[in-house]
Amino acid sequence: MAAQLQRLVSAFIDARRILIITGAGISADSGLPTYRGIGGLYNDHTDDGVPIEVAMSGDMLRRDPALCWKYLAQLGSACLGAQPNAAHRAIAELQTLKPDCWVLTQNIDGYHRLAGSPDDRLIEIHGELAPLYCQVCRETDERLGEHLQRPLPPMCVACGGVLRPPVVLFGERLPPLAVERLYGQMREGFDLVISVGTSASFPYIAEPLIQARRSGKVTVEVNLSHTDVSALVDFRLEKRALDVFPELLSHIADHNICK
Repeated sequence: MAAQLQRLVSAFIDARRILIITGAGISADSGLPTYRGIGGLYNDHTDDGVPIEVAMSGDMLRRDPALCWKYLAQLGSACLGAQPNAAHRAIAELQTLKPDCWVLTQNIDGYHRLAGSPDDRLIEIHGELAPLYCQVCRETDERLGEHLQRPLPPMCVACGGVLRPPVVLFGERLPPLAVERLYGQMREGFDLVISVGTSASFPYIAEPLIQARRSGKVTVEVNLSHTDVSALVDFRLEKRALDVFPELLSHIADHNICK
């Protein structure tokens, strides 16, 4: 076993309270784009002449819902067209083996839930794609896939208002309940915090790592690239989540059998 993986296995075994923070990197192995990857958007502007942060903003959804939904639909189609990968499934299994293991995800694809992560230990800080809801009457609509095959934006059958997904668009506030849950768990503290496939550029994503480091707890990064938090962690695994978590699960499961 590689030395850094052995360190992660040992830290995981020793820890009681664990937080796994996931970003776009874990779902990239399922074939999903990042926001900037939608429609090949690797330049500063979309083909509509505005940055993706403007096209997929709460303000744009109000001013020009068809334009905003053009890019939401690309993301929605990608998410519906793929599945959780072995890293998502391994993390869910690890949560079964470690009852105080939490997942904090920036991803809106719902793959952690689909893979089996329990709702009561899953914090989707940027929301999720479904169910849609009406901005006027608040009626919910489960037919995201059907709406993506029709002219956009999707409309409410009850009142004719524009539907939207319960995601955090650019410029919008985080969901209060998710924030409350995150900071409630942070007050209890974590013995091990693992950052997976994220640049951790948002303060509320980096904060659990910083808090754990200051408290003398173990911090780890799993990422192919160096990020803003690379210098803050105790050690790094420069690998894909897909190559780390199934192997980690295997070792933790073997340890539990041998106890």
